[in-house]
Amino acid sequence: MAEIINMPRLSDTMEEGVVAKWLKNVGDKIEEGDILAEIETDKATMEFESFYEGTLLHIGIQEGDGAPVDSLLAIIGEEGEDISALISGGAAAAPKQEATAEAAKEVSTEAPSEEAQASAGAIPEGVEVVTMPRLSDTMEEGTVASWLKKVGDEVEEGDILAEIETDKATMEFESFYNGTLLYIGIEEGQSAPVDDVLAIVGPKGTDVDAVLASVKGGGSAAAAPKTEKAADKPAEQVKEEQPKVAADSSTGGRIFVSPLAKKIAEEKGIELSQIKGSGENGRIVKKDVENYTPAAKAPEAKAPTSSTATATPMAFVPAGEEHVEEKKNSQMRKTIARRLGESKYTAPHYYLTIEVDMSNAMASRVQINALPDIKVSFNDMVVKACAMALKKHPQVNTTWKDDVTLYNSHVHVGVAVAVEEGLLVPVLKFADQMSLTQIGGNVRELAGKARNKKITPQEMEGSTFTVSNLGMFGIQEFTSIINQPNSAILSVGAIVEKPVVKNGEIVVGHTMKLTLACDHRTVDGATGAQFLQTLQAYIENPVTMLA
Repeated sequence: MAEIINMPRLSDTMEEGVVAKWLKNVGDKIEEGDILAEIETDKATMEFESFYEGTLLHIGIQEGDGAPVDSLLAIIGEEGEDISALISGGAAAAPKQEATAEAAKEVSTEAPSEEAQASAGAIPEGVEVVTMPRLSDTMEEGTVASWLKKVGDEVEEGDILAEIETDKATMEFESFYNGTLLYIGIEEGQSAPVDDVLAIVGPKGTDVDAVLASVKGGGSAAAAPKTEKAADKPAEQVKEEQPKVAADSSTGGRIFVSPLAKKIAEEKGIELSQIKGSGENGRIVKKDVENYTPAAKAPEAKAPTSSTATATPMAFVPAGEEHVEEKKNSQMRKTIARRLGESKYTAPHYYLTIEVDMSNAMASRVQINALPDIKVSFNDMVVKACAMALKKHPQVNTTWKDDVTLYNSHVHVGVAVAVEEGLLVPVLKFADQMSLTQIGGNVRELAGKARNKKITPQEMEGSTFTVSNLGMFGIQEFTSIINQPNSAILSVGAIVEKPVVKNGEIVVGHTMKLTLACDHRTVDGATGAQFLQTLQAYIENPVTMLA
């Protein structure tokens, strides 16, 4: 009996996932424990194993597509098994098909009605419905950056159909099937929710309306206004009626380029408009950028000079063209905007700032780093001090719920890390039990994984407090938005050399400003102030953290 495999929930906050890569094709034999696919969330890409044995009969989410948790991912069963009822969304489809077959036998001389045809062949053999994939655990919609095939084109397995923008990157979407691109459901540049029909690939002459109707739960063909009956028209006429989306590398101002080629061009400072693409439909690929040689500039003509000419200052005349570039927001930016907006407007923030004397911390760091194979940063000291202060002030280590406040006995410190598309927060579990060197090593490892998109969801979950440090950028003081469901976040500024008063004398000192953002629902002003006093004592006297 066929087994339905749904999109798994790979983290406690995951709502959708994206199939980064299929490692098995339809028709392949599957053993228990085989890796079926790589599933991408907004935090990491993880391997997904099969818990069943059999033949891979159906792929419900194409590579590069995203879908909500529990969406149909794949079907595994016995070779040749009828799974049309499972694909069309219910067992009721099976008896309906049988009834249609009986009617066809009784009236063999009569042509079956359109309704019977649609019921009997909901999704004909060889036809694949491709839906918008869920490429991260917070993705709600995706954007088609460009179509590299148009309706009527022949598609071979491995051909690039389109480029789909996720909250991580723009990814090439390959076809795993041979056939004809029968239908495009989401036009280039448009966005659509996860699970919307992206495209249909299958044999020429397929009744696309019937397929769309079955996908939408057996509704009439009128539910798909974007397509006319392609099966009733010659392929040449269908091609003429569809808008041309990818004729060459630059159509209507859009340049068709692979994500890797685009990245290399940006690093080398090369204008993509100057490169002639050698890929499919004139698409710019990696080798085009690497082999590009700028054309030599023609020498500028020199204006004639005259010994008798007198230089006359000319009045400035404003000239030029105003230009505004519209750039679609990535899915990661949308997620950051939504979550920070929710935090800022649901949690009543207030801020407390102190200035810490860093003289002893600087001297201690020099001594510690003089030891072999040890490297400790000021940020490591701050994280350690926060973890110890949280044990003394459990009210700051809380989580607000509408009916209760959760007091966390464990201390998990999140460390904000800037990545290309936004911000990720790896978590140091039980940070209060770590030494300074252990904190330093773990922070460097997790930060590297975050920047390379190799961090797992488990390494991003469960924080009870967060530290954000912009001191390395020269920022002296700033405020942060609380990382929900935490009750507080610490903003760390740069160490500044300045005149300070010590023992009644003005001397050269080194200070650092710390700003604590608190959720007033859980942390009162006095509680936040006491936490900062304890934190200051640890940082100004690092030896106390080693006691």
